[in-house]
Amino acid sequence: MALETSVIEEKLTDKFGDKVTGFVIIKDILSFEVEAGAMHDVMQYLKEDALLRFNFLTDVCGIHYPDNEVNRQFAVTYHMHNWYDNVRIRFKSFLNGEAPEIDSVTDLYLGANWQERETYDFYGIIFKGHPQLKRILNMDEMVSFPLRKEFPLEDGGRTDKDDRFFGRKTDNVNNN
Repeated sequence: MALETSVIEEKLTDKFGDKVTGFVIIKDILSFEVEAGAMHDVMQYLKEDALLRFNFLTDVCGIHYPDNEVNRQFAVTYHMHNWYDNVRIRFKSFLNGEAPEIDSVTDLYLGANWQERETYDFYGIIFKGHPQLKRILNMDEMVSFPLRKEFPLEDGGRTDKDDRFFGRKTDNVNNN
């Protein structure tokens, strides 16, 4: 018998109550929201429950919502896969924009190590309890987080980005 999304939702709400909300199917994947403080417990339950068996953490990624209220300016999204029943789920935990942090899940999934480091590197989200939370792709000396919305898309001081060289119109070009 295949694992039904209604069973996943029922088991999670029975166990965690209002710490798991917003269940919806998006592109055939059950998606929901988990309170940041309960995320580790929810993930452990999803992994260790004899019926749920979400044995693979597919992805961890960050999102920046600068226009949201301060306690929902960042989010971490987790994608999990139950290989036994071939069921995938996605859930998101929102974080405070002034101090975005959430528990690490490296104790549950070793593969989370690099995924959490990448999310930290690009968004500045702190994964509490991570064994070696440091930059993984950007230079260690970098002080900004390039996937945050406040990061400039282009360096205004670069001279090799002159619009004339890329066929873009400029105010001082004659269009005849």
